[in-house]
Amino acid sequence: MAVIASEAIDAKIPQQYPGRAAVMSWIFFDWAAQPYFTLITTFVFAPYFAGFVAPDPASGQALWGFATAAAGLMIALLSPVLGAIADASGRRKPWIAGFGTLLVIGACLMWFGKPGDPSVIPPLLLAYAIASVGVEFATVFNNAMMPTLVPPDKIGRLSGTGWATGYIGGILSLILVLGFLAASPETGRTLFGLAPLFGLDPVSHQGDRITGPLTGIWFIIFVTPMFLFTPDYPAKRRIREALHEGLSGLKRTLGELPKQKSVATFLLANMIYTDGLVSLFAFGGIYAAGTFGWHTIQIGTFGILLAIAGTFGAWLGGKLDDKLGPKRVIAGSLLILLFALGAILLVDKDSILFVKVDPPVPGGALFSGAAERAYLVLGCLIGAAGGPLQAASRTLLIRLAPKDRIAQYFGLFALTGKVTSFIGPLLIGAVTAVTASQKAGMAMLVVFFVAGLALLVRVRENS
Repeated sequence: MAVIASEAIDAKIPQQYPGRAAVMSWIFFDWAAQPYFTLITTFVFAPYFAGFVAPDPASGQALWGFATAAAGLMIALLSPVLGAIADASGRRKPWIAGFGTLLVIGACLMWFGKPGDPSVIPPLLLAYAIASVGVEFATVFNNAMMPTLVPPDKIGRLSGTGWATGYIGGILSLILVLGFLAASPETGRTLFGLAPLFGLDPVSHQGDRITGPLTGIWFIIFVTPMFLFTPDYPAKRRIREALHEGLSGLKRTLGELPKQKSVATFLLANMIYTDGLVSLFAFGGIYAAGTFGWHTIQIGTFGILLAIAGTFGAWLGGKLDDKLGPKRVIAGSLLILLFALGAILLVDKDSILFVKVDPPVPGGALFSGAAERAYLVLGCLIGAAGGPLQAASRTLLIRLAPKDRIAQYFGLFALTGKVTSFIGPLLIGAVTAVTASQKAGMAMLVVFFVAGLALLVRVRENS
């Protein structure tokens, strides 16, 4: 594995940036990791769990929310500590490899989540939590490599291109699942009208469950170029020394944080709006399954359209990031998300914004109902805004954080992205459980976006 030149260790930025192969290999981390979010947490496995493993969609949404909250709490507590240790030890790739292994193991175990078997629910949620911890921690250390790859004026484009590439990977993985693996239990055929590959049984939802092992294999294949061609920081200290120095450095950073008002305010804003976005993506498919009765093919097709919108949104957002600055891109994305979420809460299977419409025809064409099509349009707005929001957020952190503690700050970044992410799904799960209404649970997300936007206004990029 290549490492950065030793004279750049202290500054954490190399004198010469690596070539195109190194940058493209780093970008493929997003491609490798995205199917976990696309297939598992959003469009296939989570709705399958709510609709066929859990007793009913509302309790399924609540259980999934509690598991997401548990994983988020662990990520929130450990991310800054691990980031600080990584800054002190130097290397990033060993951490990515270790946590990537957790992702692969947890995802593969999801194959055993058979429908209608209550005994599989606890181990299945545990596997989901393990995989979530793995992918999130691996992402922390992957993000920390960004300042070494391109000059500062190209960071926004790099971040946006990474997100766009990830969305394309998500699209292709969804097409693979819907077109060749997951079939309707009623017809036994996939979206392309084919019998599922490998003899996967539609009745026992093997096409939905195979998304777990597929995610693990996909990650192994496409993360490999990053390990082979992207430079890493050189090793500086042994793990025991790094542990002591990293924790001391983290304590010092936390003590200094109140004096760095823009950084602290941004991290607080990120804590709130990112948790709203993650919750929106995590429960969007489940919400559609409960509202319209969608199954894997409808939800997966919806996911493909969202991912296409997200690809263009992230690519355009990266260009606007370098031109207008990440703060403006984040603010614009939040306004779009607020509009789309508010409108979605006013869409039901037989009404749009309180106007009655014909409900979907049972057995009719895909998305035949007017309300379904409205949901598609609003979902695409969410997809188009979500990519730029996340890409510009990590760009803004790079502009604000000290360069010699970048992994540590990305650890804090992950902390702020998860500390209320544990609260967001918990609130959705609790409100849904108490009211037996998915709409009431989803309405909680409006508060997250409004509060995040209000805090973002106070951030100064040049501080």
